[in-house]
Parts: sequence; structure tokens; C-alpha cells
Amino acid sequence: MPHMTTLDLGPQTRIVARLAAGVPDARLADPTPCPEYAVSVLLSHLAGLAVAFRDAARKDLGPTTDTAPDPAASSLPAGWREELPRVLRELAEAWGDPAAWTGMTRAGGVDLPGDIAGAVAVDELVLHGWDLARATGQEYAPDQAALRASHAFLLAASEDESRGGGIFGPVVPVPDDAPLLDRAVGLSGRDPAWTPPTSP
Repeated sequence: MPHMTTLDLGPQTRIVARLAAGVPDARLADPTPCPEYAVSVLLSHLAGLAVAFRDAARKDLGPTTDTAPDPAASSLPAGWREELPRVLRELAEAWGDPAAWTGMTRAGGVDLPGDIAGAVAVDELVLHGWDLARATGQEYAPDQAALRASHAFLLAASEDESRGGGIFGPVVPVPDDAPLLDRAVGLSGRDPAWTPPTSP
């Protein structure tokens, strides 16, 4: 995996917060590019990962960092429109401390180096930003530094022979000259051409 020293997560977390704010209640049950996630589940997952990786950055290990995400158990709290932007801000602030990127930490029940945890957090924000935008018909332009970091992380993961499912599906082939976001999306196992299914 490529090693990151630090990266400002603020620009990408603000982009994700803006996308979440643009989701009308009527779209919460809509499908997303993640087959197990409706929009409401995706938003709940974003809130959960923001808390988990915030605490991973702080090395505040406990229930929030010890549990793997479970879409089936996700329910969107009533106050999510206030809660999600707050935890996203806290996530960015926690990773603004250079110490977050050093030593060991834990996320999703997995012990891993701080810089790898940071890279995973960035990748989650970039990809789920795309998922949310694509599912709800919003324009999406991720933070370029975060996108480059996400692509590097996904490229390394795609070359890992031990990859066999988990959070990534099989790589979706994308032309070498495609936009970097499309290439990252393909490496994650998503189809960059995905659009919501049309109603019958």
C-alpha cells in the first residue's frame, strides 16, 4: 500500500456534507451503486464510518472502532441532517493532527497503521461521495488531492493477490485515458456508467 504522511480531509468531507444536504427525503429509499445500500443506508454508513475513523485517528479505541460495518443493521437516525455534517467535521479535524497518521490504530475491528487507516478513510469518502451523487442525481467533483490518494490506494489494492471480495468487488475495466474518478470507481468494483434503474 502507498504510504501517506498527511492529507487534509476537510475539502472532501465538506463535499460529502453538501451532497448529503442535497438529498430530499423522497430519495432515501432509492438504490445506490452499492447493491446492499439504499440511500438511507449509505447515509447511515457514512455517519458510522466518520465516527469510527474519527476515533481511529484519535486512537480512542473501543466500540466505535471494534465493529465492522453491517448494512443490515443500519438505520438512519431522525437527526441525521445535523449529525452527519458534525461527525464529518470532527473526522477532518481528527485527521488534521499529524499524530493520527503515525503508530497503530484500529477501524472496523482491524488493527492497522495510522497512515493506512487515513488512506482508507479518504477512499471511503471519495467513493461514497460518488455513490451518493450518482444515486441522487447530483453533480460530483471530489477534492483532487483526495481523489489522487483514493486512486493510489485502490490501485495498490487491485494488485494485491489476496483480494477476494471484502469491501471491493472485481475490478471493472475502464480505459486508461478515462477520467481519474472513473478509473478509481472501476478499481473499487463499481461501474462508472451506473445510473439508477428506471421505474417501470
